[in-house]
Amino acid sequence: MPMNLKGEPAYVGRHCGGNEYAVTRELVDFYADALDDANPLQAKWAPPLLFHSECYRFVGDWYLKNLFGNLHARQDWMLFAPIPVGARVRTRSTIIERYAKRGRDYVVNETDVVDAEGRLLVRGHTHQSFLPPKDRAGDDYVVDESTAAKKEPRPPFPTATGPELTPVKKTIDERRCWMFSGPGKNYHTDREQAKKLGFPNIVVQGMMSTCFVSQVMQDHFELGWLQGGRMSLKLTNVLWVDETVTAHAKVREEAREGDRTRVFCDVWVEKDDGSRVLIGDASATSGPRAGTLVE
Repeated sequence: MPMNLKGEPAYVGRHCGGNEYAVTRELVDFYADALDDANPLQAKWAPPLLFHSECYRFVGDWYLKNLFGNLHARQDWMLFAPIPVGARVRTRSTIIERYAKRGRDYVVNETDVVDAEGRLLVRGHTHQSFLPPKDRAGDDYVVDESTAAKKEPRPPFPTATGPELTPVKKTIDERRCWMFSGPGKNYHTDREQAKKLGFPNIVVQGMMSTCFVSQVMQDHFELGWLQGGRMSLKLTNVLWVDETVTAHAKVREEAREGDRTRVFCDVWVEKDDGSRVLIGDASATSGPRAGTLVE
């Protein structure tokens, strides 16, 4: 099978590409400015989701052809080791799954970040959903503020009854969208580009909300998040430019993990009106050695 195809067919096992990067102080500071996330750990370690959007550098190799109405549906993050400031890292992007659900086609991209020796640092699974081409209806919007507000109620969430971690609140203006999803014009940075893909306004990139959850977890668990942190998140509603959200985490349970304790949390990101743009679970370690890196 030819390996230089662009667009469809997106088949399981297809290698989509990779890059090499220097983890510079400037890169880390830009992330901190874009997300208002200046953690003291960044003196030595990069934010774990520094390469949050690396999978989107290869969209020509794993996106389906019909981009109208495509949405980021789910995101899983697995953190294996911190990313040192000053290091060089490599990435690799692979299609690992395809499936259909509720009239949409899904493609799952796995993107790894590894160090110079090949050690796995971070792994992301991105579930992107696409409408079949026949579902496009003229210039209608796929979703707008009114239709997004009419989503069917979900089961009660969170169900966790433990303590809540310190939340973080963010307002996502155009500058933040550009810093996170730019510098080019796309439906995450430009209104006209958003309209071309079926949205009436700039759609805040779903990855941004996952970074807010990561901030809550890192602020609380510190190195116990950077080495061994996990997230599995469903993106449940559209977040529009100039809206304000708060990221929450609430402890559900704890379990022994060797000489550490893994703490499982319900996590969610909600708008000021209480509607959720993201729900899921996350976990990190705590205990005597959670703040000690294992080499």
